Amino acid sequence: MAPSTTQPSIAIIGSGIGGLGLAIGLLKQNVPVTIYEGAAKFDSVGAGIGLGPNALKAMALMDETFAKLYDEIKVGNLDPKRKNEQFEALGAEEGLGEATGWYGGHIGDPKFTRSSAHRKSLLGVMKSLIPEGTVKFNKRVTHISQPREGKGVYLEFHDGEIIKVDTVVGCDGIKGMSRRAVLGSRYPEEVASKYAKMYVYRGIAPIEEAKAIIGSVAENAKWFMAPRRGWAMYPISDGREANIVAFIQDINPWVGEQVARECPREEMLAEFTKFDHRLQKLAELYLKPMKWPLFHHPDTPTYFNDRICLLGDSAHASTPSQAAGAGQGLEDALLLSRILGLVKSPDELGAAFQVYDSIRRPRAQGVVRESYEVAIEYFLEHPVYGMDMQQITDAANKRLPLIWWHNLEADVVRATDCFKLLTSTTVDSKTVESTKPISHSVLTKTDSTASSIEKAAAGNDVLTPLAEEIPVSTNG
Repeated sequence: MAPSTTQPSIAIIGSGIGGLGLAIGLLKQNVPVTIYEGAAKFDSVGAGIGLGPNALKAMALMDETFAKLYDEIKVGNLDPKRKNEQFEALGAEEGLGEATGWYGGHIGDPKFTRSSAHRKSLLGVMKSLIPEGTVKFNKRVTHISQPREGKGVYLEFHDGEIIKVDTVVGCDGIKGMSRRAVLGSRYPEEVASKYAKMYVYRGIAPIEEAKAIIGSVAENAKWFMAPRRGWAMYPISDGREANIVAFIQDINPWVGEQVARECPREEMLAEFTKFDHRLQKLAELYLKPMKWPLFHHPDTPTYFNDRICLLGDSAHASTPSQAAGAGQGLEDALLLSRILGLVKSPDELGAAFQVYDSIRRPRAQGVVRESYEVAIEYFLEHPVYGMDMQQITDAANKRLPLIWWHNLEADVVRATDCFKLLTSTTVDSKTVESTKPISHSVLTKTDSTASSIEKAAAGNDVLTPLAEEIPVSTNG
């Protein structure tokens, strides 16, 4: 029987940055898509989001208008002399490190330009590129299934409606049900996210008020480091506000639901008694006494199961230590949208997801694991660097360019070639297993000590076999 030549129907679950990014990339190629969102409207909850050069490149490769609109809302360091810094590393103790002779470590690159935005502003830009009617609100998915008889995926919604589509891309976040649909039957131990043994307090301060307390330090991105504590602060909202994220390393497991938990204000302030008095004042005035637990997905064995695929936090939720999580979601969106743009029939979806998984998963999972390792460094708990701020700064300046300057154009070319190879004949499991291995190394090893990203890439020189076609059902 000749393969179908009908363009597949694509459903995206979730209208966050990953879901909207994928839709933008698909629509630019005139690939129809529908987004199903459980909420009544777009969710603007959140504060600052940092985006590196790789994220901006992904935007431009998906849709140049996306990149241009983001350029209008992005905020960098307010001091032009510090535009090339991701952040300055300072001590959190009284004097901000000066008592020990540390006057700041500059983390960045001459080619790097700091870029961040309020999540609400970023989503506003992305929404403007999505035609009306593309997003279906109040459509919370309660059940996903892939029956043995016939291809396709069934989605059941809380209102009782059931639809069948050719494929589903789960962009429903770290707690989304699509992860269970992909991993539940084969890797049940990897469905739930893992507590990263840290939580954060968040706050937003008017920039002028912050400057009145801590001076010009508030104008540019800073990371104040202390044993098992950290404080990130950077401008957002066109430079009118400073976003504050205070990190606490936790020696205990997180008990109960994976949600923010209110605590007494006195308990929160007690976390910072060894900090500089100016940081303590900012905590008193602007931090909210809510503990936000940080969970992540350090191990995700596959990003797809037959016709269901994961993207963004549902695949590789990360701690924010490198400000790289959103950028990895946009890299996902770029590559998957380009591959799906090549798909001429539902029969080719398996090959599309296999290529996406083979290229994106090693790099994204490497970023997840490395971000956790970086958090340990910034807590001054690294077994080698300890409290040596210079070594910490040097390591960051060596590591971050591997994220920032990754060749996304090469990824797209590699994905295109790989997809064409796999679809040049009728693709079945035997064909795939006999295909000559194709290298998908993500980063080039630069020294004898490989980072988590490099180690992940090194073990990914063969294509992942197509997922076994098995029924998947999830509830709630």
